[in-house]
Amino acid sequence: MSELLATYLDPAKEKWAALAKRPDFQSEEIKGAVQSIIAKVREEGDRALFDLTAKYDGAQLNTLQVSATELEIAGNSLEEDLRDAIDRAGRNIKNFHASQQIPENEVETMPGVRCWRKSVPINAVGLYIPGGTAPLFSTVLMLAIPAKLAGCKEIVLCTPPAADGKIHPAILYAAYSIGITQVFKVGGAQAIAAMAYGTESIPVSDKIFGPGNRYVTEAKSQVQGDAVAIDMPAGPSEVLVYTDQSSDPEFAAADLLAQAEHGVDSQVVLVSINQDILEKTRQAAANQLDVLPRADIARKALQNSKSIYFADKAQAIEFMNYYAAEHLILLVDECTQIADDITNAGSIFLGHYSPESVGDYASGTNHTLPTGGWAKSYSGVSLDSFVKKITYQHLTRDGLNAIAPVVEIMAKHEELIGHQRAVTIRRKKT
Repeated sequence: MSELLATYLDPAKEKWAALAKRPDFQSEEIKGAVQSIIAKVREEGDRALFDLTAKYDGAQLNTLQVSATELEIAGNSLEEDLRDAIDRAGRNIKNFHASQQIPENEVETMPGVRCWRKSVPINAVGLYIPGGTAPLFSTVLMLAIPAKLAGCKEIVLCTPPAADGKIHPAILYAAYSIGITQVFKVGGAQAIAAMAYGTESIPVSDKIFGPGNRYVTEAKSQVQGDAVAIDMPAGPSEVLVYTDQSSDPEFAAADLLAQAEHGVDSQVVLVSINQDILEKTRQAAANQLDVLPRADIARKALQNSKSIYFADKAQAIEFMNYYAAEHLILLVDECTQIADDITNAGSIFLGHYSPESVGDYASGTNHTLPTGGWAKSYSGVSLDSFVKKITYQHLTRDGLNAIAPVVEIMAKHEELIGHQRAVTIRRKKT
């Protein structure tokens, strides 16, 4: 296991940058390939999508959009317990995100000057749902539910088909259960391009959401700022598990492997202030790895992963904030105290019975989170991600007269006389 989860003992701060570095699988080749795909979609529209779907997914399609009948009957092919699980998770996610609908207060900043803010839904949003090595139907719930709650008028969902041209029925059922009707059989960078620029079948989105592989991530990066906004910079999934003498090594190992099975470019990090627990966790991970169906994927991910021992708890906390993990599991008795000192993390899982898996699926929080250290400056997806905040101000005549001297003096000293006159002319007529 040593070659899979390398151990570092009390690393000096000058080594933290190297320890916090994520695997870099991007390349000029990928950037060039994505540029070509985007250009082809912009020039050829639907024809490019049919060609690229045949090339990359092996599917020969006659139509891109999933029919209403396909959506309606998708649940029939699912086992009842899976349908029930999707429904229960959906209710939890809806409950949590609905609680974020907080009314804005109107503020009178001075007599006669009222200011307030209003949430306005983004008109058109595009949701990308991965369907490669694992069909992430849970991501449908995580993105479509807050989009619906926010009141987005147009919601487009793109996901890659299997070689037979079909979409996994769990993805379709999740979409249908929420009321998503525009579902398209398009994956990869071409899906991002289609939602960014539009084709004959797929309408333009104002903002694109969703995780994906390296090509999807690069495509989101390339279209951002050109034609569309994106949810956040995102890359391969990651977790940091923190342990001490109170931790169960079997729990810690299971959490590390749960993340490692996402993909070969995932990263898992074990931080501990107890060497014995650290070593037992590494051994437990080696034992548990053998029984995972996706063991080959997890093993490759562990080659990019680390276990780090700190003698000092304060140093361990400082490193965790420096790393800024997408998922942070505080697998210790004093989890709430440690959490109070955490300033950088996408989502935090507290205590011995809060595995990251529950956040991925059903606790109610969103699993679309910043990776690659972006948790230092970005939040995960929430209801706010699907709205714009517009500010308003309304002044009475007395209010303008009261605030006018302040504005006139500031405008004069910034040498913006037009600004000054916009106030002065009004005052002269009052």
